[in-house]
Amino acid sequence: MSRSVTALLRNVFLLLLALALVLPVLTVFSAWLPGTVGGEQAGAIVREMAATVLPEYLWTTFVLGLAVAFGAAVVGTASAAAVTLFEFPGRRELEWLLLLPLAMPAYVTAYAYTDFLQFSGPLQVWMREAFGLEGRLLPEVRSVWGAIWVFIFSLYPYVYLLARTALSERAAHLMEAARLLGASPARRIAQVALPLARPAVAAGVALVLMETLADFGVTSYFGIQTFTVGIYKAWLAMDDRLAAAQLATILLVLVALLLHLELRAQRRMRFAAGGVGRAGSAEAEPMRLGTGGRALAWAVCLVPVFMGFFAPMLFMLRPLAADWSVLPWGRFVEWAGNSVRLGGITAALAVAISFVLAFAVRRSRDTFTRAVVRLASLGYAVPGAVIVVGLLLPVGWVQAAAPRWGLPALITATAVGIVWAYLVRFCAVALQSVQSGYARIPMSLDDSSRMLGVGGLQLLSRVHWPLLKRSAAAAALLVFVDVMKELPATMVLRPFNSDTLAVVAYQLARDERLGEAALPSLALVAVGLVPVILLSRTLRASRR
Repeated sequence: MSRSVTALLRNVFLLLLALALVLPVLTVFSAWLPGTVGGEQAGAIVREMAATVLPEYLWTTFVLGLAVAFGAAVVGTASAAAVTLFEFPGRRELEWLLLLPLAMPAYVTAYAYTDFLQFSGPLQVWMREAFGLEGRLLPEVRSVWGAIWVFIFSLYPYVYLLARTALSERAAHLMEAARLLGASPARRIAQVALPLARPAVAAGVALVLMETLADFGVTSYFGIQTFTVGIYKAWLAMDDRLAAAQLATILLVLVALLLHLELRAQRRMRFAAGGVGRAGSAEAEPMRLGTGGRALAWAVCLVPVFMGFFAPMLFMLRPLAADWSVLPWGRFVEWAGNSVRLGGITAALAVAISFVLAFAVRRSRDTFTRAVVRLASLGYAVPGAVIVVGLLLPVGWVQAAAPRWGLPALITATAVGIVWAYLVRFCAVALQSVQSGYARIPMSLDDSSRMLGVGGLQLLSRVHWPLLKRSAAAAALLVFVDVMKELPATMVLRPFNSDTLAVVAYQLARDERLGEAALPSLALVAVGLVPVILLSRTLRASRR
């Protein structure tokens, strides 16, 4: 077989693989095309939604996103500045403690706060008994402001991580130069450190907003009318697939805008880092704080950790310690087994696909290959609700055209549909890890291998794979944890009688069985701690 035919077949295979990963994203836009099933009604449905539910979806999503973005930016930047620019007892421990909320899914934090702070929760019951009061004593937790509180302390680590990296790499030397020029500490922070960290903060805020827009667990449980909740209501409650697809496209456009802003901020971060060395010299040590400054730094760092991790953990451990007999121990193993099975299958497939795509870019850096790999990476920024609609919409069309094919049963009654949705959502995570591993392998190694007669798949199996085992393990772990915590796609696409830990935790909490929801919720937190610990170790090693 000639090289041209081989290259053509390789390009066709890569294109089909990328289209399989991006098809559910592209399908939702078909709801606007004339001539498609129901496409003629697009304008009428949009006008009807604009007169009824769409303004509420827009306003609630706007208020929620704006407040969460501001809160996460303040909390993340302040904590990053505290542990990077100042020296105080406990600073090194707080550097990794501030990452712990990443292990706590936002919807688990919402269940924990609701169980403790609601009208019948232990805090209000104690206050009424202790002070002889009656009625509601605290604001309603299940509200927009309650969701803002949960999102801020669950998602601020995105801003903290990027801002901390920017400050540690670029700010210290310039802060020292400003000090030598006579600038006060306050002026150094305001005019040197914070402007340098601005692109990193913008990138982190964009990630926070994408997570907020994609959330279903918190907003649905709190009864907040956002775009994601509206998509599920249109699909499942109103049985209007076209309306769900059109809402999904609006949400997708918002996410695409945020992704564009995040990429722009990342490019500015790389540009700003170009001429500044690492901040590790003796002349650029963090400023030592006095007694008052230490107390303020501890408060800035400990409050987010307590609100985002330790308080929810204590709230969930309370029902476990109170009565172990009410907990569903018998079915817990079944739920955990389903979660592990789906996570393992998806992780293995995602790593395999990532190796195919990354190896293709390694061998051929032409425009087509790079474009195909970028196309396959789009899914991670897409909310699970959009993927569900994009996956099930064409299934309905095929069922209407050819009812004997049995495609809906294959997608919804087996693990095919849910694993497909997971791959669309999380394959980019594995691809990024594998590509970062490839970046550490010099191209001269490939040239030497070809000179010794090792090429093609042998190059991948005998040369690249031994050097990429750690990257592959990290990719599999990240995908596995993301699948374990994924809620929207799992709720709709899971096979019958195959509940996972995330779905069971949501269902028990929705049924006001918050004590029973603590067990699967804590299991998700325990799984989420693994990548957080590995991330903390990586950040520590990079500072040495």
